[in-house]
Amino acid sequence: MEDKLSPQRFITYYKGIKMQTNVTEFVFLGLFMNKEMKILSFIFFLLCYFAIILGNSVILITISYSYLIQKPMYYFLCHLSLMDLGYTSTIIPRLIRDLVARRKNISYNSCMTQLFSAHLLGGVEMFILVSMAFDRYIAICKPLHYLIIVNRKRCNLFILLAWVVAFWHSIAQLLMILSLPFCGPNQIDHYICDVKALLQLVCMDTNIISSLVIANTGMVALVTFLVLVSSYIAIFYNLRTSSSEGRGKALSTCGSHIMVVFLFFVPCISTYVPPPRAGNSDKEFSIFYAVIAPMLNPLIYTLRNSEMKNAMRKVWSRKKSLLFNLNM
Repeated sequence: MEDKLSPQRFITYYKGIKMQTNVTEFVFLGLFMNKEMKILSFIFFLLCYFAIILGNSVILITISYSYLIQKPMYYFLCHLSLMDLGYTSTIIPRLIRDLVARRKNISYNSCMTQLFSAHLLGGVEMFILVSMAFDRYIAICKPLHYLIIVNRKRCNLFILLAWVVAFWHSIAQLLMILSLPFCGPNQIDHYICDVKALLQLVCMDTNIISSLVIANTGMVALVTFLVLVSSYIAIFYNLRTSSSEGRGKALSTCGSHIMVVFLFFVPCISTYVPPPRAGNSDKEFSIFYAVIAPMLNPLIYTLRNSEMKNAMRKVWSRKKSLLFNLNM
């Protein structure tokens, strides 16, 4: 017994595991096993994906071809819509395909690519939401200095910073997974290559790696969420001295942002802060930030925003007139 538990034997065993990393593909267990649920889910997620493409494309085109592109809030919103399109396109098409496919397999390299892309684009989206909160804070709490503080150069710096931080976050996740041995089980209890689901297939103790995942993804999401909540608390505190009309306009704008923040961050924190465990509901929680939030973002930012609705009418009526003249 003493010899079996010796450090030398453990190191030899660990090296043997590393050499046995022979998994070339993974198989998704998906969301549902029931055939009827799969068909209904296929229709639901297909409609959701069409709604995401249509809604975010409308926002992108409207802002890009109107005066709104000069305003920092809409400049950030334009980038947020772009991230929603990219992020969902790394997840939903495969989810839809797997709901009707006989084999839900994905190669090892494709799995790692999806893992990296999802964390990169999701990370950029998180930090863009922080930039939008910063924009609202300056606009409401320091209106006289707004044009000086939130200029285009600083906006571009925020976007660049979001990409840099998200890249290092996602590359850290990828390197952690690439360093782990997969030497047998290859069925992922998820519909995407999620880092916590992959940890359940590793043939070594993952307590330290699990802690690193929580520190990297869970704590990033939690800290970002707390920063956003703090900024909105500061905004509401400053609004107490504003006129009722100004307070109503500010609350309407911030209300849209808060809805987006809660839809995205609360399920994300529920997924990544608790440690990995068997029989969890992570894949159900992930539907909210991977599908529902990107689908509702365009509705939240347009239906509650008169400025956006006016710009949409102008841009699309202009495009309609142009198409009519070309047909003539």
